[in-house]
Amino acid sequence: MPRQTERQEAADEIHNMFFTDIIAEIASQLQEDEDSYDNYADSSSSSEPGSDMDISRDSASSSHSHSSSSSSTSSSDLSMMDSDSDSEESPALAQYIMDIGNLYATRNLHQHVPIPKSSALLDLLLSAYKVSCPEFFRSYFRIYPACFDNLVAILAQDGVFYNNSSNPQMPVDRQLAIALYQFGHYGNAASTWKVALQFGVGFGTAILVTSRVMKACCSEQFRTSALQWPNAETKETAKEWVEENSCPAWRDGWLMVDGTLVPLT
Repeated sequence: MPRQTERQEAADEIHNMFFTDIIAEIASQLQEDEDSYDNYADSSSSSEPGSDMDISRDSASSSHSHSSSSSSTSSSDLSMMDSDSDSEESPALAQYIMDIGNLYATRNLHQHVPIPKSSALLDLLLSAYKVSCPEFFRSYFRIYPACFDNLVAILAQDGVFYNNSSNPQMPVDRQLAIALYQFGHYGNAASTWKVALQFGVGFGTAILVTSRVMKACCSEQFRTSALQWPNAETKETAKEWVEENSCPAWRDGWLMVDGTLVPLT
């Protein structure tokens, strides 16, 4: 299960508190409404009809008119009470809006503390080690300096490494170096924290430059220049090698030579 950030955990807690408070508010409001209607019903039933059976038609009509007017007034009062109740802002909702607003009002929940980092290792790899210690260079990036330079020359033409911002990107060779290190390692050694601290860049920068390199490698321009299908002559040479080093039946399996689990020699 993906780990939640501290801000996401705080937002979930605010959501849960809001649901609890709003349910309590609704229950309280329902109880108040029920009590109000009960009181109204009791007051209506307590008014007994007159005992004189010889009330004239006009008097009865007047009483009926007065009763209807009183009933309409009472209904109007109840409707106004419900309208006023509906127009009141929910305290739970107001508190929820305020808490969520405060949570997302700042970029950092806590005071930002600079993390000391150094790019000395990356500088050494791309300068001294690259020239005089190619094996050291290869142990970090899994390719030799000549291949690295060819990759830089091809990838540098991709538009992903250019922007209109006033803050320019870091050089393509440094971005490629960071990405290649992540490609060539796994587990804790390739974690964002380890990569960023090792090469002296920000945590987000390590992710960003790797994403740029991946986009450039997946572009049509790079695929057509770096990946080429073999022609008929190359295929036949590979098939002959498979037949000589294994058996004639495996001759057409020329694409499965590298990395096969069956020893061919």
